[in-house]
Amino acid sequence: MSVVNVGRRGLMLALSSPSGAGKTTLSRMLLESDQMITMSVSATTRPPRPGEVHGRDYYFISAEDFGVMRNRGEFLESAKVFGNYYGTPSAPVQEALARGHDVLFDIDWQGTQQIDEMAHEDLVKVFVLPPSAQDLERRLRTRAQDADDVVATRMAKASDEISHYQEYEYIIINDDIDRAFLELRAILQAERIRRRRLTGLSNFVKQLRDTL
Repeated sequence: MSVVNVGRRGLMLALSSPSGAGKTTLSRMLLESDQMITMSVSATTRPPRPGEVHGRDYYFISAEDFGVMRNRGEFLESAKVFGNYYGTPSAPVQEALARGHDVLFDIDWQGTQQIDEMAHEDLVKVFVLPPSAQDLERRLRTRAQDADDVVATRMAKASDEISHYQEYEYIIINDDIDRAFLELRAILQAERIRRRRLTGLSNFVKQLRDTL
């Protein structure tokens, strides 16, 4: 049986959550299971760490070049973190979308807002919630064995992050990682066949009607 491929434009999948809710694990599972989606690569002004590769982990650029790119509007989103600048170059993402490939963003609500302003039609926003505050705290304590003050800081930040859930189209409550992953896959599959993404649909329908 032949497979009909009408062609489609890729999408940007923004996955956000408070620290410890599971977005990084879900991102890894999705990337390992689906060859049609890749992780976005950010540019940064910080120096590379041992083992990091330019173009794979980050695009390592100077602060001057970063400023020029930002002034030209070449970033989908950007921020200053601990004295260094980070941003997502638009060009490689747009090239991937034009080829029908999807791009995954493991990103906070602020970065998601910026991307939404730049490329609303291409963006799918998913927010991952923990099943309870107690579960989130347990995950934070067992995941990295942070000091009590670090866990308290992350829990306080989580409250602010969770308050932005209404800005997202889809909500996943991660009480079971396998079920959460199935829900994420279902979202991706449904968004891939939205009519506006199917670039060859008009020609396909025309040819179909012509043969009826």
